[in-house]
Amino acid sequence: MIVDHRVYTVRPTRVADWVALYREKGYPLQERYLGRCVGWYVPVEGRHDQVVHLWAYEDQADRERRRAALYADPEWQAYLAEMKRADLLLTMENRILAPTDFSPVP
Repeated sequence: MIVDHRVYTVRPTRVADWVALYREKGYPLQERYLGRCVGWYVPVEGRHDQVVHLWAYEDQADRERRRAALYADPEWQAYLAEMKRADLLLTMENRILAPTDFSPVP
């Protein structure tokens, strides 16, 4: 099992706008293709211009297969274009994590 951990840095004061657009148009598509959402989070302390999400996959091949199907969907491409036009996102960081031998599995 692996977890895709992403941190999105959004324009200051625009996190609510980014989350609203994602909730309405991005999340339903990702949920359809990616499967196991571990969670979506916003900071309570520290940087308030970031959003974090985690998705679990069986392995890297499962992740690549699911993400390729997502990217092939015209609705996803339209969503990405809308996000780009909204000009809310500054950066995205991505890490693929593997659990330790004592970690609970999501």
